[in-house]
Amino acid sequence: MQANAVATALGALGAEVQIVPITTSGDTGRAAPADKSRFVKEIEDALLAGQVDLAVHSAKDVPGRLPDGLAIAAVPSGEDPRDALVGTASGIDALPDGARVGTSSLRRRSQLLAINPHIEVLPLRGNVDTRLQKLADGEYDAMVLALAGLRRLGREDGAHPLSWDRFVPAPGQGLLALETRAEDGAATTVSALDDPAARCRLEAERAVVEELDASCHTPVGAHARVDAERIALHAFVGLPDGTEWITDRLDASVHDPRTAGRELARRLLTAGAGELLRQAESTLGP
Repeated sequence: MQANAVATALGALGAEVQIVPITTSGDTGRAAPADKSRFVKEIEDALLAGQVDLAVHSAKDVPGRLPDGLAIAAVPSGEDPRDALVGTASGIDALPDGARVGTSSLRRRSQLLAINPHIEVLPLRGNVDTRLQKLADGEYDAMVLALAGLRRLGREDGAHPLSWDRFVPAPGQGLLALETRAEDGAATTVSALDDPAARCRLEAERAVVEELDASCHTPVGAHARVDAERIALHAFVGLPDGTEWITDRLDASVHDPRTAGRELARRLLTAGAGELLRQAESTLGP
């Protein structure tokens, strides 16, 4: 669906586009849920091999460091980045002790348990429809999903959006990253789809992750709101069991989003985020 939208936009610019489906290890479930590259590696391999000229990724699935020779050529305008609680008529604070809440995200697990350490957070697999069917079948009492994905499928009825400042989204959530070979003519064509505000937001959020040197085993959230000339950047680092966490926010200029992201990450490290990251790695490492 995302690739079709990008193909339509490129076609409107006069480009000839052919969609090449590629199944990733994340799609098949072969990769571990904590493997950050599970939804992009096979596609990036095809890019590097010249089998495709453009990769369309959910930006939150793209690791902080790209393979040599690849670049994000465009970040189109984004969708709502918030997470949403599904399956309960009340909000997250009304979850009873012992409630079974599904998520496949270490970040969401950490933030859920930080809010209520007495719920039971269970792993969650499958696409959105599969997950919602498991909820309907009573396997879970509630689950946390990306609001943008629910809206894209018309399945947001009954979803409770979680405030971005309290339940910090994943870096890049709600955004697309259009990846090409760095030195390639396709990058010039694709760059016409770049939205400056979305690009600013993604660069700030990714800079937080890079400066923290966070991995797939570390619950990290980062979200930037771009308003005219300013960025409001918020970040979260926690342990997977929710027993310890650190949050911070920074207001900065839109003209250097990567510097803003790095500065916020350094503040988090000064406050003890490095130790939390090391503890998370030792708990959930390879």
